[in-house]
Amino acid sequence: MPNKLALALIALVLTLTLGATAALAAAERASTDPGVRDREVVIGATTPLTGPYASLSSVTIGASAYFKHVNARGGVNGRRIAFRYLDDAYDPAKTVQLTRQLVEQDEVFAIFNSIGTEHNLAVRDYLKAHSVPQVFAASGSTTLGRDAAAYPSSIGFQPSYQAEGWVYGKYLARTRPGARIAVLFQNDDYGKDLLGGLRKGLQRSKAKVIAAEPYEPTATDVQTQVAKLKASGADTFAIFAVGRFAVQAYVYANKLGWKPKLVINNIVSSAANVMALASEGGTNKVVNATISGVFLKDPTDPKWQNDPGVKLYRQILKRYAPQANPNDPYHVYGMAAAFTFVEALRKTGKTPSREALVKAVGSLNVTKNPFMVPGIFVKTGPTDRFPIEQMLLQRWQKGSWRSFGGLWGYRAT
Repeated sequence: MPNKLALALIALVLTLTLGATAALAAAERASTDPGVRDREVVIGATTPLTGPYASLSSVTIGASAYFKHVNARGGVNGRRIAFRYLDDAYDPAKTVQLTRQLVEQDEVFAIFNSIGTEHNLAVRDYLKAHSVPQVFAASGSTTLGRDAAAYPSSIGFQPSYQAEGWVYGKYLARTRPGARIAVLFQNDDYGKDLLGGLRKGLQRSKAKVIAAEPYEPTATDVQTQVAKLKASGADTFAIFAVGRFAVQAYVYANKLGWKPKLVINNIVSSAANVMALASEGGTNKVVNATISGVFLKDPTDPKWQNDPGVKLYRQILKRYAPQANPNDPYHVYGMAAAFTFVEALRKTGKTPSREALVKAVGSLNVTKNPFMVPGIFVKTGPTDRFPIEQMLLQRWQKGSWRSFGGLWGYRAT
């Protein structure tokens, strides 16, 4: 039977062991902010992995692949990035529910690059109330930059839709000064911002928007809208839509014998298969010479085939997302956003905090993002919450996009 000294020693060892275990557990939550541990930072997102808008999830897959690439090289300041993303099927109601889950159950450090305009706006007040940074929301909604005073912890990434629409307006005013423009637009902030920007760009020119038809994201098709727009007598057609609605716009225009000059927004032109589907196996000539905007290196553009950034992109995707389509520019978008997030996280130091992250994304000066068109920088400041304010134009030719001309710049307000 053990003597009293032995029992005392056993008790001491147990006490020290339990104390060490408690200390280790405490160390795993070294930061006072949720989601930060000794060896990792947990961030979260919602994305449509399923449903009619599932193609948009390529953005999230690209970002995830880049984070894995960074983790394999030691992470950021010694911490790996744990990226948790949940399927909201592009339903804002589900976005709210799943964002609450990420914040309250998974205790994420920040919400990063969640997909969708209405979706990000639906959770913005909630995230503000819980002091959770909403970083690089995957939306060009102008409010994400314009309303920084009311939402200092929320910021977008891509050029604002208003800025993008303005570029198209300026381009048409210069190249088609008498253009009569018809617009198909999604009936939400996404479509309305693009339409508003287009009209601003057309100011003081003879080119005019003579008809504009909205559609609901829950609609079945846009055949009626396209028929009305053709009947307006327009010679130019701006398609500010998403996914299948953009394809339908091309198909219905072709069936009606309408052959306008086409302009489509970046979300459409960046989708991997939209133009191929719209071409209807090469029989739909309406797609030829379509104009769009671009700020990323399109992996299908011959101009970038030997570019180091595109080669890195393909290497990362092959290693960490081998089933993903390497010709899908949405993956490039995800990597570009993830690269910039990593740069911001580095600026927060060895013990990151939410406050430090918000300051970092509010004072960016990233001039060499390998996935973005050279000369396009990611910059923010105290009065500038629009990270990207430049783009190139591109033209659909011989089955691929070809960029042309110089950079267009616009400061959104």
